[in-house]
Amino acid sequence: MKIILMMALTADGKIAKHSDHLADWTSPEDKKEFIQATKEAGVIVMGKKTFDTIGKPLPGRLNLIMALNPDKHKELEIPGTLEFTNLPPKQIIEKMEKLGYKKIILGGGTTINSLFLKENLVDELKLTIEPKIFGAGMNLFDKVDVDLNLELIEMKKLNENTINIHYKVIK
Repeated sequence: MKIILMMALTADGKIAKHSDHLADWTSPEDKKEFIQATKEAGVIVMGKKTFDTIGKPLPGRLNLIMALNPDKHKELEIPGTLEFTNLPPKQIIEKMEKLGYKKIILGGGTTINSLFLKENLVDELKLTIEPKIFGAGMNLFDKVDVDLNLELIEMKKLNENTINIHYKVIK
C-alpha cells in the first residue's frame, strides 16, 4: 500500500489561512492534478474540517473522513463514496488494503497529515507550490517532530507560475 500526501502550498509553506479557508486559491492545473490522482487511487483520506470546507464528497472515489465521533455523521454516509471513521492510521491502511486499494491519497489537513507522518506511514509527497504568500496560516504539519529525508522523483511546471514537486520518503 502506497500512502501519498498531496497538498497545495503557498510559496511560504502554508496550506490555508485558517481551518475554514476554502482551497479556492489554488490553480485550475493543481485541481486537475488532484482530481486525476485521487480518482486513480480510488480513495482519499481527509479530516472532518477539510471535508467541511469542501462541503460534499468528491465524486468517483471513496472519501474517507477521519472524525473524533463518526457516529455523529452516519446520516451523511454514502457507502463506497462517503464514510466516516475514527480508526487510527495503521488500521485505516489495513482496512483499505482488505478492500483492494493499492494507494491512499492523504488530502489533509494539518492534523491528519501529522498523524500519518508521525507514524512514518507517508511514502510520497506531491506538493504543488502556488504563487501566493499568506504570511500567517496553517502548516503542512503541526507539532510533529520527525527528521525525514526525501528523494526527488519529479518536478514539473503546471502553469507559468505554479510547480508540482513529487518526493519519495526515504525510509
